[in-house]
Amino acid sequence: MGESPEVAVSTVIFALRNEDPRSAEPPTLSLPLVFRTREPFDGRWALPGGPLGDETLQDAARRTLAATTGLEPAYLEQMYTFGDPGRSPDGRRVVSVVYWALVRADEVAHARPQQNVRWLAADDLPTLAFDHNLVVEYALWRLRNKVSYGRIAHALLGETFTLRELREVHEIVRQKRLDPANFRRQVEADGAVVPTSEMRTGGAHRPARLYRYNTEVEPVDLGPIAQPTRSDT
Repeated sequence: MGESPEVAVSTVIFALRNEDPRSAEPPTLSLPLVFRTREPFDGRWALPGGPLGDETLQDAARRTLAATTGLEPAYLEQMYTFGDPGRSPDGRRVVSVVYWALVRADEVAHARPQQNVRWLAADDLPTLAFDHNLVVEYALWRLRNKVSYGRIAHALLGETFTLRELREVHEIVRQKRLDPANFRRQVEADGAVVPTSEMRTGGAHRPARLYRYNTEVEPVDLGPIAQPTRSDT
């Protein structure tokens, strides 16, 4: 029998951000990558991650994220397991459990700078190490499908936001323009957000009502493992 496979944990982290915070351009869906300085794939970018230690998978994801990016995302979900035999060119059999996370731009701005880490546009990546281009492609597919029915856009916004800001998140992620009136009707009908008494003022637009996510509604289905257990008795 061959050697047991190594288990690693990697994370795809998405945020909407501008390289220049003063820019009037819409933000870009971006993710942080780590520059590799050793073989295999010396000189290529890779997803944050590392080997699994004596810990849970989620704890490993959080540990490696904090060590490489300084981020501690509130939204972290197990996405998929990649384990093809040829993933590592040095002959090792590495099985990677991949998580994905969503963070706000202000969380990125306040995270401590890390050496060899850079944020790149998710739709314009170079050739990455290992099979990480495939991993990112799958994560983008997952995000774009889930944002239309799962209430996860809140993880990319602040505590309060306008419906215009919420619509722009959906447009950037889904790569399509949305009719403002139809979007408003859909959002208000499903009860995902509720209006506050506050208004957004300043800027080029007239004052707009601020909304928040309805805390009585689960923001996203994290699956049976992440749900609290309930007794049948």
